[in-house]
Amino acid sequence: MAQKVQFIVTILHEPSLLIFDEPFSGFDPINTTLLKEEILSLRDKGATIIFSTHNMASVEELCDHISLINNGKAMIEGPTPEVRKAYKQNLVNIDFSGEQEKVENILSDRFELQTLQAVDDHFSARLKMQDGQTVNEVLSSVLDHCHIHSCQELLPSMNDVFIQVVNQKSEPAQKQES
Repeated sequence: MAQKVQFIVTILHEPSLLIFDEPFSGFDPINTTLLKEEILSLRDKGATIIFSTHNMASVEELCDHISLINNGKAMIEGPTPEVRKAYKQNLVNIDFSGEQEKVENILSDRFELQTLQAVDDHFSARLKMQDGQTVNEVLSSVLDHCHIHSCQELLPSMNDVFIQVVNQKSEPAQKQES
């Protein structure tokens, strides 16, 4: 309750700059949603909002621009969608119905097919494209042999990006210590 009162007192006068440290810790999902809605409303009214958080899901949901900091050093920064795209791994998920074996053979020949499984009344395949290959190539290669329900390039979550960046930056330090 004290946290709610602090939040209300903080935003009552609609300041132009707000700084939050782990603003959602200790809140149930309903109150978290209410706080997020109010924060987005303040942003839409022109407020600058700075978060310090370990909750990467809220970063994806609320932040336009991020700076990932580890051990006091900025590891990466930029617009959230661009950061996610910069760390993509060329993964695609395609849901289809039709000639499963034919589609599987085509995908295996042209791409790195990671999984193919039956899901309800259709199939779902995850594949990795090589650098330079496009989602359009995936679609055009199988279009004559199936009905495509959906196709989506899979971008890493901010949690995945953070783990990847921290692990990459700590590898040289670990090698020096050895």
